[in-house]
Amino acid sequence: MLSIALTGGIGSGKSLAGEFFQELGAVVIDSDQLAREVIERGTEGFDEVLSRFGDGILNGGEIDRSKLAEIVFKDESARRDLEEIIHPKVREAALKIAARVPSDGVVINQIPLLFETKGAGRFDFVITVSADLEVRKARLNERGLKSYEIERRISAQATDSQRESIANFIIRNNGSVEELERAVAELWEREILPRVKK
Repeated sequence: MLSIALTGGIGSGKSLAGEFFQELGAVVIDSDQLAREVIERGTEGFDEVLSRFGDGILNGGEIDRSKLAEIVFKDESARRDLEEIIHPKVREAALKIAARVPSDGVVINQIPLLFETKGAGRFDFVITVSADLEVRKARLNERGLKSYEIERRISAQATDSQRESIANFIIRNNGSVEELERAVAELWEREILPRVKK
């Protein structure tokens, strides 16, 4: 089984690239999705987050992710505390999914904070999706994020050059959706399939 990490900053197009890899036949494990699941009501993660951040982050009995984000993107120690709760649980959930993939399969782990968590060594190789800062900001504006939220989230993450420093392959995504789809398909044909067929 080929184990690949797919990373990229917020607004880079990493999730869309992941969708295209999935269409080509990869099993894509979305760390952001798992991070939501491991703190859902009724989980150990939910109790741990509540115990650390208090019930002010609740809305209708569920964790309000925007309230939680407001806290952790303002306070680095709060963000570290949250990551210490979530990251091990996400890794464990990802390993369980990967264990069910056949030996000739391709698993793509979509991990935004790969550089920050020094996780690159756990994978056969790393793909980084990069986009110019202004392009990323424009995409995030379209998603409804306010400028101050965008600045906070981007500054809380590694830079593109840091993410590129751990990458075996870099996909530049400043253009259209179709261009990104072509770049993913080309990388799949040229680099991924030959490694699976070995």
